[in-house]
Amino acid sequence: MRIIGFNLTKISGKREDKLEGNLEITQNIDIKDISEDPVPFSQDKALRINFKFAINYSKGLAEIEFNGFIIILPDKEDLSKIIKDWEDKKIPDETRIPLFNFIMAKCNVKALALEDELNLPTHFQMPKLDPNKEKQQ
Repeated sequence: MRIIGFNLTKISGKREDKLEGNLEITQNIDIKDISEDPVPFSQDKALRINFKFAINYSKGLAEIEFNGFIIILPDKEDLSKIIKDWEDKKIPDETRIPLFNFIMAKCNVKALALEDELNLPTHFQMPKLDPNKEKQQ
């Protein structure tokens, strides 16, 4: 499977005025649709995978959301298997895991910028230097 295209169609972020208490932050990737997509100047068929990537802060205090699509070029056998599995709203692990990793790699970077603009805590732990650990080395 090769990824031959990636586009974001919606980027949104919102927050309430006050962020109080311990915030619980969750991430979710939702595959909205999978459909065949013709490849220009080729006999191959690609798949268009529409997705939503969301970061939610507890109690509805803040939300960051990305909608978009990925175009993949799977092998012919994989293409029919993915389409067949999608009829039951399932995606084979050998396709789903690399897709989710790719979506997270693209969207997490943009989410960090939005979190900075909205003055939100980051949705994952950022690396920090510890002076005590440096002295031990």
